[in-house]
Amino acid sequence: MTGNLNFLFYPKSVAVIGASHVQGKIGNAIMRSITRSFNGKVYAVNVKGGEIEVNGKKFPVYKSIKDIPDDVDVAVIAVPARFVPDVIDECGEKGVKGAVIISAGFKEAGRADLEEELVKRARKWGIRIVGPNCLGVTNLENGFDCTFNPPERQARPPFGPIAFMSQSGAFGAAILDWAARHEVGMSKFISLGNMADLDESDFMLYLKDDPKTKVITAYLEGVKDGRKFFNAAKETTKVKPVIILKSGRTEAGAKAAASHTGSLAGSYAIYKAAFEQAGVLEARSMRQLFNYAKALAMQKPAEGDQIAIVTNGGGAGVMMSDGLLERGMRLAELSEATNEKFKKAIEEGKLPEHMSYRNPIDIIGDAPSSRYEIAMRFALEDPNVDLLVVIALFQSPALDEGIVDVMERMQEYGKPIIFVAPGGRYPEEMARRIEKKGVPVFETVEDGVDAAFALVKYGKYLKELKEGV
Repeated sequence: MTGNLNFLFYPKSVAVIGASHVQGKIGNAIMRSITRSFNGKVYAVNVKGGEIEVNGKKFPVYKSIKDIPDDVDVAVIAVPARFVPDVIDECGEKGVKGAVIISAGFKEAGRADLEEELVKRARKWGIRIVGPNCLGVTNLENGFDCTFNPPERQARPPFGPIAFMSQSGAFGAAILDWAARHEVGMSKFISLGNMADLDESDFMLYLKDDPKTKVITAYLEGVKDGRKFFNAAKETTKVKPVIILKSGRTEAGAKAAASHTGSLAGSYAIYKAAFEQAGVLEARSMRQLFNYAKALAMQKPAEGDQIAIVTNGGGAGVMMSDGLLERGMRLAELSEATNEKFKKAIEEGKLPEHMSYRNPIDIIGDAPSSRYEIAMRFALEDPNVDLLVVIALFQSPALDEGIVDVMERMQEYGKPIIFVAPGGRYPEEMARRIEKKGVPVFETVEDGVDAAFALVKYGKYLKELKEGV
């Protein structure tokens, strides 16, 4: 059993072992990251002693973690690999609960013996380890951030419901940066590194019970223990969605993974089958990973695969129809009662005569937000509709800002809604405003198809679990 790993994400006190006053050094960068917005106690440790100044604060440097006068919950270790086992012993004597080992030079560099020694010493003291050869962990909720990329190079996303773990530190950093730019909120980030002790399954089970995380995402090259992973995933997907971007799908990729984190990528066909059985959504790109995650973080899963489309651009409606059908979803056949509602609204002059309401519902290019509202209400009231896709080409001068409040009102129906707003600066501004009302907005039709697929696929999985299929 992993037990509760809260001490790793909510420590009261942290020691940075290998802290440095030299800008550009890893030990200096970690001190800068931790002291930016974390309110716990931070201690600097370096055999050279002295004093360090970071972010306008001065820290005395202890020569050993054992010299720190207070208790220490977590040690962040950035010293040469050969010294790490002895440092772990000192941490054990100090009563440290967890160690985040940034240092590289273990299994991935052909030193499996050094990694085994490190684990042996940690087990002796009951210390749980993240890494080695990792970027660190970040809790966006409390500002505990021991990653070493400086904020001017890699932005931190806002706090939100998506957790991300990565077997690649560099890819993890790129994801954090990307999420920050797109204002996608994240709860926790874990750079897994070599997974000498804690692995993807341990963190998945921790995140399953984490009230701040709604969706779990991961970049994986290989798993440490297949059976453990499968059981953890099955357990977790009952409670919340798990989305994995798996690399090493080809023979060449698998070889690269082995030299990267020393992980065995294994047969991709086996992973694919395991993901399917365990209810894991597999993403094939970084963008798809976030399309899936954003949709599932902001909307509830769909109860079926019948989709209605409301659009002010006919071409975009056709593209969306193609995309949905190609991914195994269906266009909803609107009921006779819904068709009658449309006919009546056209007769009364509330909707234009030359629009099409056969699904995709094309309310044509001069549609204001009031026209969108009528069409969306009719679609959402139809019992045949499980999910609504709204496409808005904001380039049309007729589409007013009232659409923001309309989208808020549409959520009263309790059905999942996806919004697609292609284009540049203005659509992006509107997208951020609509997202603040709780509806996820996507930049392209293809992104919208991804989002619909995630909501339908996970919804189907939950339904099958319920029915005991």
